[in-house]
Amino acid sequence: MKVTLSKYKDWIGELYGTYISLGLIVFFLACYWTGVVHVRELRLLNFPIMMAGIYYAIAQFKKTHGNHISYFRAMTLGVYTGGIGALTFATVLHFILMADHALYIRIIKEEPLGEYMNLWIATSAVALEGIFSGMMATYITLNFFDTDKVS
Repeated sequence: MKVTLSKYKDWIGELYGTYISLGLIVFFLACYWTGVVHVRELRLLNFPIMMAGIYYAIAQFKKTHGNHISYFRAMTLGVYTGGIGALTFATVLHFILMADHALYIRIIKEEPLGEYMNLWIATSAVALEGIFSGMMATYITLNFFDTDKVS
């Protein structure tokens, strides 16, 4: 039995959001294992991961829905996909920080407002940053698609 994404056209946001979160998790673990997790500038590479997932989610939606998508439906799908990816990654990060207390302590010491952070605030900040990154990535990505005109 062949499984194709076109069979799951109602689950596009969830599927591609999961792909985004897997990409973010793999990138984080690669940075963690190589010892560069403390380099803040590497967080900029999260954006292309988010943007690629949102781009492919919108492209898949267009492909499975007769090559049509309205601007607001595309915006909703992109933000939803980015939100799924960011919240899933923040949840996994929460468990990683619970397991590796030394990493959590290092984050608290190096962040500007680290003394006021606890585990929930740190992962909530990551989730909010990811959601807003998904909104920005959706807005930029929609410029690459022809959306239906509102009549």
